[in-house]
Amino acid sequence: MSMTRRIALVSAALTAALFAFPFGPALAQEAQGEGNVPAPAGGPRPRKPAPRDAYCYIGWPNDGQVLHTHHIKVWFGTRNFGVAPAGVDKPNTGHHHLLIDTGLPPLDQEIPNDKNHLHFGGGQTETFIDLPSGKHTLQLLMGDADHVPHDPPVMSKKITIHVE
Repeated sequence: MSMTRRIALVSAALTAALFAFPFGPALAQEAQGEGNVPAPAGGPRPRKPAPRDAYCYIGWPNDGQVLHTHHIKVWFGTRNFGVAPAGVDKPNTGHHHLLIDTGLPPLDQEIPNDKNHLHFGGGQTETFIDLPSGKHTLQLLMGDADHVPHDPPVMSKKITIHVE
């Protein structure tokens, strides 16, 4: 493993430890009623299990933040859950999907891929987004190897930012 990769892994671990928000387990518990039902043809997809205490978080920007730029760096991470690229089917792992100005998609279907649902299938933990002036919401939702949310869903708190 290269030194750069080691530094990136240590950095990600330290970031996750520094931003261990208490809302993660509560969000997971809210979704405990979700079932893992096999998919009928053309219908809902089976969901991979996730630990009940797993969650993801937005480390930057912060909830309520007023930003004086339209080009915004967003970084994110997970707690009690691993990050793996799309297509990698490994227990207790997934990849981030950033939901912008939208609610949660159906949890038994593949997460859409459009301007409101950004996929980070390479396992990325940061990005830059461009947003117009105004109020915006951001939320993360982890998807499995096939972009389907886990059971229970591994997600962040929804935050609101203001772009000026």
